[in-house]
Amino acid sequence: MTACNSTDSAAASPSDRKADSAPTAQLGELPSHDLPPAGGCGYTAAAPAVKNVGTPSFNPAAAAKPFTASLHTNTGVVTFNAFADKAPCTTNSLHYLAEHKYFDGTRCHRLTTKGIYVLQCGDPTGTGTGGPGYSFPDENLAGATYPAGTVAMANAGPNTNGSQFFLVYRDTQLPPNYTPFGRITGGLDVLNRIAAEGNDEANGPGDGHPRKPVVINNVSLG
Repeated sequence: MTACNSTDSAAASPSDRKADSAPTAQLGELPSHDLPPAGGCGYTAAAPAVKNVGTPSFNPAAAAKPFTASLHTNTGVVTFNAFADKAPCTTNSLHYLAEHKYFDGTRCHRLTTKGIYVLQCGDPTGTGTGGPGYSFPDENLAGATYPAGTVAMANAGPNTNGSQFFLVYRDTQLPPNYTPFGRITGGLDVLNRIAAEGNDEANGPGDGHPRKPVVINNVSLG
């Protein structure tokens, strides 16, 4: 599933997208960058933020502390444990964006119900083309799998993570290209209810916007 952090020019048209394609975040033109130096995360300027809340700093000791995140949606609450030990740059970014209310009022713009089984969220534009104004490298990919309950980053290619992520509600086969950074501990039933409503197939069979709009009202951290 392709992670969706992209600009309009880079966005795939509905006819180009398939339900069994990876989660894609289309971020537009991204500067090339090396992997982060030791102790850093390599948060690098990307396409302009659609909702600018700044760029996170990185303190290894603070970033390593475990936490939970709860997505309070109009359909119910989905809670997950963040893999701060395995994907500290990713979870540090998620924590920062949540603290700064980046996700508040955003729609989950993509639901797939054929081939792959995910709900994709994290773009304030609700189009799959928005991001936070920075990107960062992949993490935790060795042996990565995507069973039901996985929370992972959507992307536009290697090392292009931004703000878009996806929630897996049914075991899904994907190549290990999407940083897994959390495990759902509550609310899988919420995701299954959303999936049962279906999508509008705007991107092809089994792939489109949730038929019943899904809005993240806010994200709480614990």
